[in-house]
Amino acid sequence: MAKNTDKSYRNQIIYSIYVRNYSPEGTFEGVRRDLDRIKDLGTDIIWLMPIHPVGEKARKGTLGSPYAIKDYRAVNPEFGTLEDFRRLVDDIHARGMKCIIDVVYNHTSPDSWLAQHHPEWFYHKPDGSFGNRVGDWTDIIDLDYAQPGLWDYQIETLKYWAAIVDGFRCDVAPLVPLDFWLRARAEVETVRPGCFWLAESVEPPFVKEGRADGLHVLSDNQCFQAFDSCYDYDIFDVFQGYLEGKVPLSRYAEAVNGQEVIYPDNFVKLRFLENHDRARAAFVIPDRKALVNWTAFLYFQKGITLLYAGQERSCTHRPSLFDKDTVDWSGEDITPLLKRLAGLKRNPILTDSRYEVRALPGDILYASHRKGDRRLIGVFSVKGNSALVRVDAADGFYPNLAGGSTVEVYEGLVSCQGGPIILEAAERA
Repeated sequence: MAKNTDKSYRNQIIYSIYVRNYSPEGTFEGVRRDLDRIKDLGTDIIWLMPIHPVGEKARKGTLGSPYAIKDYRAVNPEFGTLEDFRRLVDDIHARGMKCIIDVVYNHTSPDSWLAQHHPEWFYHKPDGSFGNRVGDWTDIIDLDYAQPGLWDYQIETLKYWAAIVDGFRCDVAPLVPLDFWLRARAEVETVRPGCFWLAESVEPPFVKEGRADGLHVLSDNQCFQAFDSCYDYDIFDVFQGYLEGKVPLSRYAEAVNGQEVIYPDNFVKLRFLENHDRARAAFVIPDRKALVNWTAFLYFQKGITLLYAGQERSCTHRPSLFDKDTVDWSGEDITPLLKRLAGLKRNPILTDSRYEVRALPGDILYASHRKGDRRLIGVFSVKGNSALVRVDAADGFYPNLAGGSTVEVYEGLVSCQGGPIILEAAERA
């Protein structure tokens, strides 16, 4: 990871918003008026999915994907004006939060400003026409980073937005050269010291298959040289495999533990149960007890926590990227749980710890953070089962930091009633 990445990002929470579908009107103002509620969830950083105009040529759906961008240096008039956007960011800052925006630098819409003014900066098929190298992305055309002029334009664009916002979430970052990201980070630092960089890193099969097809695809370790945080996609397929009954829970625990030894000491993974590209957590984990346990484990994990707007209302439907599809806010409100877990996320033990996860019989995840003579212990019954669990804590009574009644440790055991248990204890003598 970037050498200067601060481990305190592991104590933070990102809230992701798709402006078009966040409110009935789908505007910056629709987000701005809800900032107090978003802040109350414990949010540190608001991530706005692409705010730029959407291309019209080869659109998917009726309104088009926000990731088929027409002009990197403008805002989508559907959302409001540049002044509206600045007012939103100012109000985010006034509440002590940061704002990051999406950077989509692998491709543009076929009718983008760049395609019209600098066609030489794009990938061309053998017949000379525009094209893309990922087959199902039919509404975009790929940029060509062998062109030095493109680097200058893209970095100047980043510096323009960095004067307003606090960082960037970079779409399919592994498809853009590492040297570009390193230069961009260095130059943006002159405008926005401490700028936060989040890479949408990709799944291992994507890396393997892309390289086999002749693409230059960055691994997580390469991305971490330029970015502060990378997606958890390196192990997300294992998580899904467990939910679908394809792999044992022990395989997932091994995957989490493996991250501790393959990345540098200050690595920060983006931890999530859902995002705009994945099914909603409440859809794939329909059992409420199981969902509460996985949500508690999400916050307990070493890394920065991501919430996707609507997750706090147990939404099961993932809004379309291509049409007006407003978030359904009528589901069960789990805000009290998330606020409680946000308090846990601030625990300094989570900043820099020896982290370990084990799978126990009965579909129990036992996890611990150790720092000095203190430890944070988590028991997560990921199928909502009751169980007797041995914990590394002295006998006594402890507040359950996941909520609920006091937890008793008796003869080294706790009685798990199906809900998450998190306790802080001194190392056993």
